[in-house]
Parts: sequence; structure tokens; C-alpha cells
Amino acid sequence: MKINKSYTGIIVALTVIGCWLTLLYSLLTWNFVWTNPLVYLLILVQMHLYTGLFITAHDAMHGTISSNKTVNNILGYISVFLYAGFFYNTLLTKHHKHHSHVHTEEDPDYANHGFWRWYLSFMMNYVTVIQLIIMAVAFNVLKIWVNQENLLLFWVLPSLMSTFQLFYFGTYLPHKGEHDNEYHSSTLQKNHFIAFITCYFFGYHLEHHQKPGMPWWQLYKTKS
Repeated sequence: MKINKSYTGIIVALTVIGCWLTLLYSLLTWNFVWTNPLVYLLILVQMHLYTGLFITAHDAMHGTISSNKTVNNILGYISVFLYAGFFYNTLLTKHHKHHSHVHTEEDPDYANHGFWRWYLSFMMNYVTVIQLIIMAVAFNVLKIWVNQENLLLFWVLPSLMSTFQLFYFGTYLPHKGEHDNEYHSSTLQKNHFIAFITCYFFGYHLEHHQKPGMPWWQLYKTKS
């Protein structure tokens, strides 16, 4: 059966959300042992799926999940809230400011610092008190049913690791230093496997700025 192209973005978004939810449920209910190497592999897989949630929300910010604005924004809201209690509208405003004022003082993603100072500046710019309260309440509610070790290892840790993945490959590497193009962005060498596992092709960052309307799962096509 041929899939209507207008629904492909929705299917991709729901697949990412579904994989994240399925693996998270399995991990939170898993009676694991620390000596099992699969534990550490699955932490990395869950980290990657967390990154996928944020990338899905990012696609929504560019209107590439669905031509139906309501559907597009609902999936954006769901993805970014599941990621870490973020509010979609706030991130939407800041992200488009990044595209409009890239590499300037008005760019909320840019800081002319080394990695750690830039990362902290980046996080402080996006994390809010309300978001922290939401996550704290969620953690304490989940503790009623879920072992705290599972929560910390498979819910909290992959989310935090994902922030490094997103920042390093999606912001720091592409925008550090000076560049000779209008988007002040660099790009990974062409390697679709590495580009996917590092940040859902957003290492092809110059190409993203050149074609912001290209969804993550088609971004590799822009790489010459």
C-alpha cells in the first residue's frame, strides 16, 4: 500500500514517540542487574530516542510534520513536553530567533565561550523554574510505582545525556568559531550513518539552515 506523502511526517513523528514510550516502559519495569552489558547499551539507545523527541519537536517548529497546523503543533507539544517538561511555544519563539539572528548577540543558542560555559549558558537560557517543578513532580509521582534506580538510570540519565548530544552536535560543533557563509555554520563530512547516530542528520547543519523546511528524515538528501 502506498503511503500518502502528506502523512509521512506524522508517521515518522509517531514512530519516534512510540519507540521512546515502548522502550521507556520496558526499562522502567525491568528487574535489571548492573553486570548486564545490555543495561549500558540500552541507556545509549534511550538517549538517542530522547534526542529524537526533541528533533521531532524541532521539525514541528518548522512546520514539517504535517501541513495541518493543529496536528503539527500538537505533535510538537507532546514531543517537547515528554522530553523534559518544556513548553513548545517558548521553544518555538527562541528557535526561530536563532534562525533569524544566527551567531549574533540576539541568537539564544549562541555564546562566544568554550564548550562548558557555552553549554551552561545554553541550558540556563532554556530551562525554567516551572519546567524543573514539572519534572520534580513527575519524578516523585513515578516513584510510587517505579523503582528509583530504574527512574534515575533510564529516565533521568538518558535525558541529561541527550542534552549533551543535542548541544554538541546540533549547536556547538556547527556554530563554534567563524565561518565564511551567511548562516555562520559548518557541516559534517558526508557520512549518513554517523550523521544519523550523532544527531538525526543535524550535523549537516549548514544544509539545515539553507533548507529549514526539510524534515530531519530527508535532510541527508541535501548533502552534496
